[in-house]
Amino acid sequence: MYQNYTTGQTALVLNLDFTIPQNHLVHAISQFVDSIPLAVLEGESSATGRPAYHPARMLKILLFAYSRKVFSGRKIAQMLTENLPMMYLADQQTMSYHTINNFRASKHANQLIKKCFLYFNHLLQEEGLVYEHALFIDGTKVEADANKYSFVWRKAVDRFQAKLQDEALALYQELVEEEVVKAMAAEEVQSSQGLNQLANEVAAEVERLDQAIANEPKAIPGGSKQKQKRRRLKKLFHRIRRDYQPRAQKYEEYQALFKGRNSFSKTDHDATFMRMKEDPMLNGQLKPGYNLQVATSNQYVIDYALYPNSTDTRTLVPFLEQLAVLGDFDTIVADAGYGSEYNYAELTDHFGKQFLIPYTTYEKEQKRKYRHDPTKLDNWYYDETEDYYLDHQGVRFNFKHYSTRHDRYGFTRQFKVYEADEFQLNAAKTALAKTPSGRQRQLNYNPTWQYFKAQVQAALQSKTGKRIYGQRKIDVEPVFGHLKNVFGMRRVHLRGQAKVENDLGLMLMTMNLKKYWQRSGPNSQLWRAERSKKQLKHFFQCFGCFFFCLKS
Repeated sequence: MYQNYTTGQTALVLNLDFTIPQNHLVHAISQFVDSIPLAVLEGESSATGRPAYHPARMLKILLFAYSRKVFSGRKIAQMLTENLPMMYLADQQTMSYHTINNFRASKHANQLIKKCFLYFNHLLQEEGLVYEHALFIDGTKVEADANKYSFVWRKAVDRFQAKLQDEALALYQELVEEEVVKAMAAEEVQSSQGLNQLANEVAAEVERLDQAIANEPKAIPGGSKQKQKRRRLKKLFHRIRRDYQPRAQKYEEYQALFKGRNSFSKTDHDATFMRMKEDPMLNGQLKPGYNLQVATSNQYVIDYALYPNSTDTRTLVPFLEQLAVLGDFDTIVADAGYGSEYNYAELTDHFGKQFLIPYTTYEKEQKRKYRHDPTKLDNWYYDETEDYYLDHQGVRFNFKHYSTRHDRYGFTRQFKVYEADEFQLNAAKTALAKTPSGRQRQLNYNPTWQYFKAQVQAALQSKTGKRIYGQRKIDVEPVFGHLKNVFGMRRVHLRGQAKVENDLGLMLMTMNLKKYWQRSGPNSQLWRAERSKKQLKHFFQCFGCFFFCLKS
C-alpha cells in the first residue's frame, strides 16, 4: 500500500514558526562569542569610510559554517540567504564573499581566534573539564592549498647557484684580462647587484667603442678590430642581462624564502614539502603541507600552532613558549617523537614541568630480548671504583677523556669516551679490542642522557604515570580523526602561514564548541542537572565581564 500520489496540483504550506530549537549548536556559538568582551572583539577599526561588519557577527557565521563543512567564501555567503541558523547569527544581514574572506585572512581575526582559545580554556577550568592538569601534545601534517608539483628544492638551488657563480667569475676574469673591468672586485660578481654593475661596465665599454668606431675610416684592410670586440662584448652584455642577472636574482629570492627549510612551494611560499600519511600509492610522495601542533586536555583543544618542520622533535619548545595557559598545567604528555635530550633539559630547567615523554627506544628496551642481549651497553658490567666497562667478550674499556659535541641547532652534549685496553690478558682478546681497520674500539657514554632515560622510565612505570600516559591515545589522537575524517579538513583552504592558522583555528574552535555542547547541552543529563539555558547565558556574560575587568 502506498500513499496517494498525484501530480500537477499546487500546494501552499505556510510555516509561521521560524524559531531555532534549544538544542541547536548555533546557541552555543552565539553565547560563547557574546561572552568575549567587546574591547577584545572590536579591536582597532578605521574612523573613516563605511562602517565594517562587527567582528562578533563575522566570527559567529564562520564558526557555524565550519561546523557544517562549508569552507568556501562564496558558499558561506550563499548560506546567509538560505540557511535559517546562519540568518539568525547574521541578524538577516547579507555580505559578499570578499568581506568574509578578507576577515578570515586578517590579522585581527588571527588575534581574535587565539583569544577564543584562551577564554575557552578558562571556561574548561571553571567547569572542571581539564584532565588532571595534564597537557597532551601531538602533531599531524595538513596538506597546503598549493600545487604538489610546484616544489623548489634547496639542494638544487645551491648546486645551480654555485655553477652560475663559477660562470660569472670566469667571465669576470676574461673581462679583467681585456681591461674592460677595472674597479670591481671578484667577490662582487657573486650577487645579482654585482652582475648588474658588471653589465654596466660592459655597456660603458661598448659605448666607448661606438665612439671610436665612428671616427674610423670606412675601409680598413682585414676588418675593424674594434667592431669585432664590440660585437663580442654585446653578446656578453646580453648574456649577463638576460641570463646571469635574472637567474642570480631568482636564486637569491629562493634562498630568502627557504628560511632554514629544504624546500618550499611556488604557490604557497610558507608550505614545506613533507611526507604525508595519506599516500594511496604508498610511494613516499612528498606534498606541500604544514606541521600542525595541538595541545589538548580531555579531548578539548587548548592551543595550536603551525611549523614548517617535518618532524616533531624541534617543535615542542617553541610550541610551549607561545602557549599562554602553560601555567595551568603541571604535566606535559607526548609520544616518542618528542623524546630528546634537548626537550628533556628544557622541560626540566626552563619550564619546570613534569613530563611523560618516552624516548625512541623506550618500548624496545622493555622487552626481554633487549634486557638479555649481551651486546648492549646497558647489560655490560661496570665498575664504579675504577670507572671501566667489561663487555660480554671480556674486553675491558677504560675511561680515556671527555668529549663535547655541538649539533647544528647549537645544543651541546657532553660524552665520556671509553677505549678498549691495548694490554688484554691474551692475544685473542687483544684482537677483539680492535676494529676491522686496526684501531682501538671506543664507546661514547652520555651521562645526562642516561639520567633523563632513567627519569623517564621511572615516571612512565609509576602508577600515576601509566594512568595519565594511557589517556594520551584517547585524548589527542581523536582530535586529528575528527579534523580529517569527520569534518573532512585534510587540506587547508587559504595560503600563507598566518592565514592557514586562521583557517585551522576556526575549525578547531568549532570542534571544541560542538563537543562542549554535546557533552553539556540541553539533551544531556549534565546540562539539565546543573543549569538551564538562562543560567548558562548568565554565566557566559559574567565570565566575559570578569576577564574584561582583568584586562582593563
